[in-house]
Amino acid sequence: MKLGVFAVLFGDKSLDEALDKIQAAGLETVEVGTGGYPGDSHCNPQELLNDEAKLQAFKEAFSKRNLEICALSCHGNPLHPNENISNSHHTQFEQTVLLAEKLGVETVVTFSGCPGESDYSQHPVWVTAAWPDDHPEVLKWQWEQKVIPYWREQNQFLKDHHVRVAIEPHPGFVVYNNETALKLREACGKQIGVNFDPSHLFWQQMDPVVSIKELGEHDALFHFHAKDTAMDQQNTAANGVLDTKPYSDELNRSWIFRTIGYGNGEEEWKRIISALQLVGYQGSVSIEHEDSLMSVDEGFHKAVELLKSAMIKEKVGEMWWA
Repeated sequence: MKLGVFAVLFGDKSLDEALDKIQAAGLETVEVGTGGYPGDSHCNPQELLNDEAKLQAFKEAFSKRNLEICALSCHGNPLHPNENISNSHHTQFEQTVLLAEKLGVETVVTFSGCPGESDYSQHPVWVTAAWPDDHPEVLKWQWEQKVIPYWREQNQFLKDHHVRVAIEPHPGFVVYNNETALKLREACGKQIGVNFDPSHLFWQQMDPVVSIKELGEHDALFHFHAKDTAMDQQNTAANGVLDTKPYSDELNRSWIFRTIGYGNGEEEWKRIISALQLVGYQGSVSIEHEDSLMSVDEGFHKAVELLKSAMIKEKVGEMWWA
């Protein structure tokens, strides 16, 4: 495994400035945002696809710092019922796949997306209950009419261009846990796997180690985001884990995203890194920062320090077992 970072963290800096910070921190890989919700502050796929000189300059910015591009990420909703949004996100996804092929990058990261409840919807509808009967009827329609047809087509597109997609299970989209991720993979094809982000599992009361092992059994673990979640026990006891209050309302939320180690301690992250090694994961551990209580620089460096420690210890263990 290699330690890296999702570079949208440094979206306020130029590409060179961002890569200098990443190199100085001793990281090896960079995940680059290419559109969707994170934006494309460092990489415009259409521009790079149409200008060979700019493409070469982009590649050289990484190679001269001995940094590897581990993934291109365009987290979006290509199934959004508003066609202006879905068409834009789909185009960004296609361009990202084509750029990944030109760069020799194996993995593109995105969301599964979420349709509405019918062809007349204006907004996505995430089904979270089995009753009333309307809910399973909506879910059946979404998967049969929208989700599976779209991703079957994208699976072939990915295969044609020698790229795979790492779908990030995320509440609010049709793929939000292992069960739904593996359902999509089984129905649509093996170019589809998972970008595993424990932060979305912690608050759903899942054990990341159990989930990692299951994905490993299906050869479906394509990428990994390192991000933490802190639970507020008092607010959770009062209101449960489904929480629609804004992320900025930290005091009253049941949970918030945190820097690595500030939601779950170092021992838990050692368990997670060990599980990745046990299933033979060879990709990047890509740091993602969405901690509203900590500055970008502080959160980034604390995450780097903890993960370097955990990964070094596991590498030593690997050598001992060998």
